[in-house]
Amino acid sequence: MAFSRLLFLIFLISILPAGNSVLPASAASELKGAGATFPQPFYEMLFTMYHRGHAVKVIYEGVGSGEGLRLLATRTVDFAGTDKTKRQETTDAGSGAILNVPTCVGAVAVVYNVPGNPKLRFTPDVIADIFLGRIKRWSDPRIAAVNRPAGLPDIPITVVYRVDASGTTFIFSDYLSKTSGEWNDIIGRGTSLKWPAGQGARGNPGVAGLVGQIPGSIGYVELVYAIGNKMTFGALRNRSGRFVMPTVKSVTAAASIDLASSADYSLTDTAVPNGYPISGFTWIALYREQNYGGRTREKAEDLVRLLSYIVHEGQKHAPSLHYAPLPKNVRRNADTLLGKITHGGVPVYRYREATKK
Repeated sequence: MAFSRLLFLIFLISILPAGNSVLPASAASELKGAGATFPQPFYEMLFTMYHRGHAVKVIYEGVGSGEGLRLLATRTVDFAGTDKTKRQETTDAGSGAILNVPTCVGAVAVVYNVPGNPKLRFTPDVIADIFLGRIKRWSDPRIAAVNRPAGLPDIPITVVYRVDASGTTFIFSDYLSKTSGEWNDIIGRGTSLKWPAGQGARGNPGVAGLVGQIPGSIGYVELVYAIGNKMTFGALRNRSGRFVMPTVKSVTAAASIDLASSADYSLTDTAVPNGYPISGFTWIALYREQNYGGRTREKAEDLVRLLSYIVHEGQKHAPSLHYAPLPKNVRRNADTLLGKITHGGVPVYRYREATKK
């Protein structure tokens, strides 16, 4: 795992404010979510903080975006975490309209385990050919060409990829599909891919763990997992020709887009000069109409209040875990989406002037 459960809980306790003790579990409402591991550290922190001040317990399982959406479709969970979305609104056949509420912005880091931990730079074509299995050794001249005077060892490259349906994989492959014609023609973009080389692992924690164990390996994980495991990750050349490291600042720059003119909300291969090119929004998916399966209006209100907390008050905590907060225009978009949620046709959310801050 990227963080041991004990260390993570110690971290949460250290940042939580005093007072506002949690109500007994028997008196608390309970919400269940599952899905993307990309934002899981951020969600776990916010859900713990929220439970401390509210009578709502939130359980979230990081099972990958694909499985999370499947569990939402079967009404096993109240919401799903996903890193892949389309234009609002999507519809799950037989289940009703689904809204995707943006929650934060993250980065996919290219992590590697090379003796000496050299700080490397990568061009899009080199990344594509490594993951296509064409560049097979770290001493390859194409890697050396953008990393002089770094002397890289003549050892084989082991690619590590996600085996589960993953939003992180979608963001990574979306970037490669935009920057490499061969990748687009051979592999394409998707949450699950037919990888031509390497070893598979489950979840961001699994990829981070496997890369850490195999000398000469390379993989892709959400930035917080790279930092949490003290991994080495590279700078990527963006569309402006600049080599940019994944940071809160460079991810924030990539997110400065006009959602109204964006066809798919994609942030990959950004045209922003200082933007990191493998950045992406992450989302919480839920049903627009909450009156299903015997759900009460109170439970629908609990869910919407939780989402409002994430979109507004929770954003100030994003940088502490190396995520970027939502830009103001995206928060406004999220409020519009929350206003569409109904229970029995009656809106659940009431927009507050305070959220315009």
